[in-house]
Amino acid sequence: MRINTTLVVNPKGGSGKTTIAINLASCFAAENIPTTLMDYDPQGSSLAWVRSRAQQAPLVHSANGAPQKFGRLRSLDMYVPPETQQLIVDAPAGTGGLLLHEMLERSHCVLVPVIPSVIDIRATEAFIKDLLAVSRVRTGELRLGIVANKVRVSMPAYQPFLHFLRSLEVKVVARLLDSDMYLRAVESGLGIFELDPGMTATERRQFAPIIDWVRDEPVPMEVGGAAPAQMRRVAF
Repeated sequence: MRINTTLVVNPKGGSGKTTIAINLASCFAAENIPTTLMDYDPQGSSLAWVRSRAQQAPLVHSANGAPQKFGRLRSLDMYVPPETQQLIVDAPAGTGGLLLHEMLERSHCVLVPVIPSVIDIRATEAFIKDLLAVSRVRTGELRLGIVANKVRVSMPAYQPFLHFLRSLEVKVVARLLDSDMYLRAVESGLGIFELDPGMTATERRQFAPIIDWVRDEPVPMEVGGAAPAQMRRVAF
C-alpha cells in the first residue's frame, strides 16, 4: 500500500499548522493506521509532541526534516518506516523556494490553514496563487485544500476571507472555531480524538471533514460562504 503524504503548510507563522498536523496524525494512529509525522521546523514542536505521548498511546512515528545538524545525517533523521500509510508533513514558517518544491513533489495533498484576518489573508494570498500555478495542482494530481482556522463566530473578517477564496475559486475543506481543547490536547501529548468525546464533540465534528478530505473521501465542503452540511462524528 502506498504512503499517502499530506503537507500542512503556510509561510506565515501562527496559522495553526502544527495543531492540524498532530491532530491528523493522532486520529489516524487511533484508527491503527501506521502513521508518521515529519517535522521540517527547526523548533521541532511536532517532534516534541510525539516525545510527550504516553507509552500506551497509539503509536505515531516521528521523522525530522529540519536542516541537518553537525554530526547528524539528515537522511537518518528523515527515516519513514516502510509500513507507514499516512505521512503528515508539518512545514515551517517561511517555507519557499527549493524546500517548498521538495515537499510539494513528495506530497499527494496540501492543506493550507489560514486565520481569517485581514493581515493573514494578505500574507497568504500570493502563496495560494503560487500553489494554484503549480502544474500538479492545476491537473488535480496534487489536491489543494484550505482550512479556515481559529475562527471566531463574531470575527468581522470572515466574510472578506470567503470573498477572497471565491475570487480564487478555492474551496474550504473545514472551518475550525477557536477552541482551548486543541491546546489542552497538545499539552497532554494527545489529539482531540483521544480526549473525552463528551468534551470534544464540537471539535471532532469540525475536524472530521479534514480527515475525510485527506482520505480523498467525498465530504460536504463549504463553498463561498455556505455553511457545511451536518458532518459525521468520528468516534473511537
